[in-house]
Amino acid sequence: MHIIDILIMTVYMLIVMGIGVYFWRKNKSADDYYVGGRSMNKFAISLSVVATDVGGGFSIGLGGLGFLMGISGSWMLFTGLLGAWLSAVFLIPKAGKLSNKLKIYTFPQLFEYFYSPRVALLAGIISAIGYIGFTSSQLLAGAKLASATFADLNMTPALIGMGAIAVIYTAIGGLKAVVYTDVVQWIVLLIGLILIGIPLAYNAIGGIEVIRETLPAEFLTLNNIKWYTIVNWAVTIIPIWFVGMTLYQRLYASRTPKEAQKAWYIAGIFEWPIMAFMGVILGLFARVAYENGMFAYMGFEPGEMMDAEMGLPLLLRTILPVGLMGLMIAAYFSAVMSTADSCIMAASGNIESDILKKIRPQPKNKRTRLLQSQIITLGIGLLGLLIALRMENVLELMLHSYSFMVSGLFIPVLGAFFTKRGSATAAFWAMITGGVTTLSLTLLSVQLPFGLDPNIFGISAAAICYLILSILFPGRRNVIT
Repeated sequence: MHIIDILIMTVYMLIVMGIGVYFWRKNKSADDYYVGGRSMNKFAISLSVVATDVGGGFSIGLGGLGFLMGISGSWMLFTGLLGAWLSAVFLIPKAGKLSNKLKIYTFPQLFEYFYSPRVALLAGIISAIGYIGFTSSQLLAGAKLASATFADLNMTPALIGMGAIAVIYTAIGGLKAVVYTDVVQWIVLLIGLILIGIPLAYNAIGGIEVIRETLPAEFLTLNNIKWYTIVNWAVTIIPIWFVGMTLYQRLYASRTPKEAQKAWYIAGIFEWPIMAFMGVILGLFARVAYENGMFAYMGFEPGEMMDAEMGLPLLLRTILPVGLMGLMIAAYFSAVMSTADSCIMAASGNIESDILKKIRPQPKNKRTRLLQSQIITLGIGLLGLLIALRMENVLELMLHSYSFMVSGLFIPVLGAFFTKRGSATAAFWAMITGGVTTLSLTLLSVQLPFGLDPNIFGISAAAICYLILSILFPGRRNVIT
């Protein structure tokens, strides 16, 4: 990589770190640190929501899908659009009302209100584990991008470098640093894709005629996909909008529930069609380049086995000139860090407010609690980095992390917000049943009918458990008033 590109990347990273330092000096309490003082506007929230959801994992993962199946891979983020809008219509008005009433920091604290402290503790543990895994997937995405782009840079130092930057500015700056770096990072990503990545890649591979000559016709259609793949994506991704700690933090940080609803609608449009098609189109371009031998100089000959998620980074490395390379890689690093930082904050909030608070009294001094929060965030980031050093596939790790949380948490959330039945006993055992079912089917590699995702069976098992135990062990619980 040329010195000019390195300088561009360095300046960009310094700007990101500067935002973290700025809010480090501004934060005065845990309220500032975890929910941004509850005063953030819809534009910052909307860009942060979409930057968090469509971050590095989906950006690199979408490139991999475009490489494997063409533009049909965009259906993955159509489920993101559905999730965003469904939660805006049905969830945010209810959850926002409780946020204003209870002044809570985390998603599991809602379970304490609806069910019991024991249920909230279990929800906090499930959410924290899921977001630590998701943090790892984002850091791994950044490492793949860096190692494919920088000559002579292998995965481990790339992973450590990316992880250190994301962890440090998140730990010191809190949610405001995360949200405003997300805004900057998302703008950089959009500009990079629209003005640099897509037009230069299209020109470099030879245009539409070369694309049609190189790839099967189904790569340019929206039906090059099995029905059960879309079902798997929908059941895994749509529910995360109802149980995602990162999203609840932004809801709590919004000025009003109405502002949050508008932010979610905007985020949905960014998910699909904007980011969905840009991501898979670049992956498709990478497949054309690979099939025509453009990566042969790096040892990737046509017809040989190659990691589909490496196609996009290799394409950028091949086609981008000095200067533009630095800008484009900064754009993809933006995507990686915009999700990694949010996941670190989510797991930190779970551990600080949902787990430690149940185990021992929290410091009463605001500055002491703020320092404790920063230390926990730093520890979460380092743990996510260690896990990432042992993983290989970004999309697989990301979707497994999603599945773990969704299987355990989705049914109790629906029961809390949308029914008058249900009890703490039902919620507690539904979470365990859903999570254990999904993990068991996944780890045992059970062959499921039609290739359906284990998450479908986990959610179904949780629903059955919740309904039965709600009848057998009815209990009084709070409702929204």
